[in-house]
Amino acid sequence: MASRIVAVVSQKGGAGKTTVLMQVAGGLVEAGRGFAIADLDPQESALRWSELAAAAGSGIPLATAVAGDGAGEELRRLARQSGTLLVDCPPSIEHAHTLAALDVADLVLIPVVPGPTDLWSTRAVESLILQRQKRRRALAAYLLPNRVPRTRLAGEIVEFMQEFALPLLPASLGQRNAYAESALAGGSVFQLGRPAESAREEVRGLVRALLTELEKNR
Repeated sequence: MASRIVAVVSQKGGAGKTTVLMQVAGGLVEAGRGFAIADLDPQESALRWSELAAAAGSGIPLATAVAGDGAGEELRRLARQSGTLLVDCPPSIEHAHTLAALDVADLVLIPVVPGPTDLWSTRAVESLILQRQKRRRALAAYLLPNRVPRTRLAGEIVEFMQEFALPLLPASLGQRNAYAESALAGGSVFQLGRPAESAREEVRGLVRALLTELEKNR
């Protein structure tokens, strides 16, 4: 089985990087897909979240904290063992671990909150990814509109994102309380009740789009 590495990257905190990763994890569990999680972020948010998820019996595996030199080779090793590896990167494109993840990733997912400051920081991420793609033509990268409110301005900003050089993943996550509540409940929105069904449908759409792109770029 070929291994696949998906790195979730942002230039600053607040983009919902770890939340997106853990919701994808919950969606992969529902889809019956095997995978592992690596946490490169010194804050270890994915590790702590996955500990709660494991204790709650969500089916989400415990994340592996990766630190120090040799991060790229450790990610490759974890991917070979699991088939698919989700990587939570530090919220900085200058961090050595983010750069190491970009050296081995098959696909980069970039959550973008529809607001001016987030668009500015996304330009820096995009510039780095485009440089890496010149050296690694197989590297795929997609922008993911995240925490999108139901406002006209947000819709206009998402439309503006189509002018970026990197493509938008054909999916998005809305600004819903269910995503924050799922962290407290232990797991993803799939551990919540009926009120979270709209969030679950968003995550299912995200997982379908992600798996389609992974297969397309194999």
